[in-house]
Amino acid sequence: MKYKRVLIKLSGESLAKENNTGIDFDKLLSIAGVIKECINEEIEIAIVVGGGNFWRGRSNTMMDSTTSDHIGMLGTTMNALALNDAFIQKGVNSRVQTSIEMRQIAEPYIRNRALKHLDKKRVVIFGCGTGSPFFSTDTAAALRAAEIKADIILKATNVDYIYTKDPRKYTDFEVIKETSHLRVIKDKLKVMDLTAISLCMENNIPIRVFNINNLDNLKKAIIGEEIGSLIK
Repeated sequence: MKYKRVLIKLSGESLAKENNTGIDFDKLLSIAGVIKECINEEIEIAIVVGGGNFWRGRSNTMMDSTTSDHIGMLGTTMNALALNDAFIQKGVNSRVQTSIEMRQIAEPYIRNRALKHLDKKRVVIFGCGTGSPFFSTDTAAALRAAEIKADIILKATNVDYIYTKDPRKYTDFEVIKETSHLRVIKDKLKVMDLTAISLCMENNIPIRVFNINNLDNLKKAIIGEEIGSLIK
């Protein structure tokens, strides 16, 4: 299926070094290179980045949860800026927009401005999640996808498909190549949090889950090939 506009959800771990911390700049350049090829095919691309390579706030039970989430948002901004630099090095026109205003380093998120960037084939990178605590970057991806009217969310992960159980922990798992938003909610499948899945269901936004460890998969997902698992 040919897409006009896609939103890619990149976890912090997908940008990180082998120990899942920091930033692997070679990996960023490779991702930017693949996306450059897809822009040449006239596909508009937006990206929501996570920050788990810098901060796992939910695992810190001693800190105030709002403060913890704000620190996580700053982590997503570091990833967004680093990814933007990779695009610049690859000659790709891109912009960073953040939900929390920090105008010295990025544009504030303004929907109409984001749409204008996309119309001009600029990659738009969204940082700071939703800008509010207690919401994940998955929910931010669902929200931004609805706002910019993306055709699909492409969720880049480190597994090939959706499974009924974690294949790294269990042997009696089943592979799910296609399913519905409702089943994901009912069966509590570990794809996105329930807020994100519900938002996608209400706005009829499909989600494709695929393994980004093979960068060929990223291009295949963007240009609409059937890869990984599809939620619709």
